[in-house]
Amino acid sequence: MDTMKNHFFSDMGVMLGRSMRHIFRSMDTIITVCFTPIAMMLLFVYVFGGAIQAGTDNYVNYLLPGILLMAIASGISYTAYRLFLDKQRGIIERFHTMPIARSAVLWGHVLTSLVSNAISLVVIILVALLMGFRSSAGVLPWLAVAGILMLFTLALTWVATIAGLSAKSVEGASAFSYPLIFLPFISSAFVPTESMPRFVRAFAENQPVTSIVESIRALLSDQPVGNDIWVALAWCLGILIVAYLVAVRVYKRKET
Repeated sequence: MDTMKNHFFSDMGVMLGRSMRHIFRSMDTIITVCFTPIAMMLLFVYVFGGAIQAGTDNYVNYLLPGILLMAIASGISYTAYRLFLDKQRGIIERFHTMPIARSAVLWGHVLTSLVSNAISLVVIILVALLMGFRSSAGVLPWLAVAGILMLFTLALTWVATIAGLSAKSVEGASAFSYPLIFLPFISSAFVPTESMPRFVRAFAENQPVTSIVESIRALLSDQPVGNDIWVALAWCLGILIVAYLVAVRVYKRKET
């Protein structure tokens, strides 16, 4: 059993190294992932910020959690894209003819998504600091924020895995992420939900982005989180479990 575990982790490390080499040879993917969220942050802070009543003098502090989630939703589309290319070019089938753990192929892509998205988030936070973002949170709240963002990334990455394995075209592999990218707009990421019409507010307050944004915002401002963090974790874990089970099933079906 220990030999099998070691075999799996060594194979997964090889797959991770392969995918990360692709990332570092094409840094434009990380730049592209960062560009749109940073552009949105600049637009909302310096153009719309003065007209938006968010109940805070530092709008970039209010805005940043939603921008981070938007970046993750954009970044995971590349996981679907790379996985689709591996499937289309027959690389996955080639790996299956080798003495490696088959699940390591998927996990290599998933871990690459975690690493590349983490790099993108760090870049965005650094830009936010230049724009005036400040946090009074200590080490533990920052670790909690990192944990939530990692869990959210992992959940969406398995959704991206389903898209990459099921898509019939390159466009189809990445197009699924568009609704996810715009989901923060119908949440408390940019404006308080109290300002929304009743039916829009009902949706905004009962979708995963709002609870995740509110949890991160409270942690970064060193305020009590309340029940939002449990709702956020429930959403992330629920999406993760369902997406993982579906992705594994699709992957096994593709093998036959």
